[in-house]
Amino acid sequence: MELTALQHQLIEELRNGLPICSHPYRTLADSIGTSEADVMNALHQLMQDGLINRFGAILRHRALGYQANAMCVFDIPDQDVRDIGKRMAALSYVTLCYQRERVPGIWPFNLYCMIHGREKMIVRAQIRHMVAQLGLTDVPQKVLFSKRCFAQHAGKYSLSPTSRVIPAGEQHEPA
Repeated sequence: MELTALQHQLIEELRNGLPICSHPYRTLADSIGTSEADVMNALHQLMQDGLINRFGAILRHRALGYQANAMCVFDIPDQDVRDIGKRMAALSYVTLCYQRERVPGIWPFNLYCMIHGREKMIVRAQIRHMVAQLGLTDVPQKVLFSKRCFAQHAGKYSLSPTSRVIPAGEQHEPA
């Protein structure tokens, strides 16, 4: 897929996140010398083409005192994973919940959730509550507590040797 010069500029600018202000898209447009409408249209096209699938905040939870952070993984029967995942995500202490494909013979788990807490003892109690509440006592599972924190930032991309920037005004067709 070929990107326009504006789309490349937007992707580059968004690596540092959206400006924290009342009109972030206008501020972004001003920084690259275009209109807010052009930014919105370009972002819409990037999302429609599947190059951007979401915007999200990166919360530095350790800096806020959340040092006991557990990834809980479960091997849920495929027919139940959607329902259990929704119920799990609705628990107030679950901060993230998602499904992933199993890796046969390597990793049998398909439902993941994160619980961020200040004290390991409290997080363990929340995990026990979740397992009992959702009837997961006999389901294969693991709890993985974080030992260290890696830098969190947006993806960083560069043009490949075969990439081509489309000049402004030139049309592009979706791949």
